[in-house]
Amino acid sequence: MTEYLAGGRRRVDRVLAPEFLEGLDALPLDEVRVRRADADQEEADLSYARRLLQGRIDLLRAEREARLEGGTPARQPRSDAEVVDALSTILGGERRRDRGLGRHLGAGPTRVGEHRREAERAVADVASSDARALSDEELADALDHLVAIEAKVSRTRHDVQSVVDTLTEEIARRYMAGEITVSP
Repeated sequence: MTEYLAGGRRRVDRVLAPEFLEGLDALPLDEVRVRRADADQEEADLSYARRLLQGRIDLLRAEREARLEGGTPARQPRSDAEVVDALSTILGGERRRDRGLGRHLGAGPTRVGEHRREAERAVADVASSDARALSDEELADALDHLVAIEAKVSRTRHDVQSVVDTLTEEIARRYMAGEITVSP
């Protein structure tokens, strides 16, 4: 899904290919900027996929915690208002424990890419869509599965962030060395 595949044709494969950063100092500035834009967009797409996964993980964890604490019994029907209230608390209440680097993303997700599609397939899985209908074992399995996918996306996102940083550093180096100047 999101792991680098040597010779792959996806943007993530191009951005993470070793040759993507080779010879940066010899590339024209426009090419360095194009590469940084590609890496920025890849980071935005990975961040989007990661957040989709984290939202579903949060929902499954909330169901597990409710069961462990003897809260609302699983499979008990809820009103629409109760569901909305619960979602607001689960998805917006606390800060995430597993949050990323807090980087500003200038680009929005392009809503394309293999990792996004796989993340959406994972969170749209009908079997885990109704966490309350899952047995404790099925709930644990669904949670483990999504956590593993989210970890892969996070690792790849971190790798892409390193590429973005390297490209940004190259542009900054050129400014500091006087190779390029800011136009008035």
